[in-house]
Amino acid sequence: MATQSDKRQHTMLATMARMQEDHNRQVHPDWRTQGYAYYRAVWVECAELLDHYGWKWWKHQQPDLDQVKLELVDIWHFGLSELLRGGRLDDNVVDQLVKAAQDQGGEAFRDAVERLAVNTLASKDFPVADFAACMAALPMDYDELYRLYVGKNVLNHFRQDHGYKQGTYRKSWHGREDNEHLIELLAELDVGSDEAPEKLYAGLAQRYASAL
Repeated sequence: MATQSDKRQHTMLATMARMQEDHNRQVHPDWRTQGYAYYRAVWVECAELLDHYGWKWWKHQQPDLDQVKLELVDIWHFGLSELLRGGRLDDNVVDQLVKAAQDQGGEAFRDAVERLAVNTLASKDFPVADFAACMAALPMDYDELYRLYVGKNVLNHFRQDHGYKQGTYRKSWHGREDNEHLIELLAELDVGSDEAPEKLYAGLAQRYASAL
């Protein structure tokens, strides 16, 4: 019998799926038939994620965990798209994301990211278990994935509305990337509220306009 927590977690997945569908349609109305290489986007994002986390042994590096988490969320956008396109978004996905065993530590996280990249390339698919292992090793729990996903989805929508696909969008505002502004705005919001996406979009719009 499903518990209230189970129902809540599945509702969160359904919400993310709906938001991803809306965003993908914004990029292309027939996105499912375009042959987009989501697997390629995933492994490239893995490299960007490791740059934010740090991997160079010849210099001091301090992990930028806010950006690392946003890179994981970017990966989830592409993975979610692949699962939707393949009709494979089922209860097992939530179970894997929620129940992955934690194996924390710098090298454990790097290893998990590399396994995700390798298995993504090998399968040209999205290995949910490997993504869940990255979450667990960081760690990032399911609630945080949801909160940051909602925020980044709104930012992606904002980018498309302001010329991202056409190359006219400015990603840096007042000397900082839009992802950094997003983190600040998210800290002020309850993403579980119905008004959160609208308020977040308005906050992004205000900051963006002031930087033009």
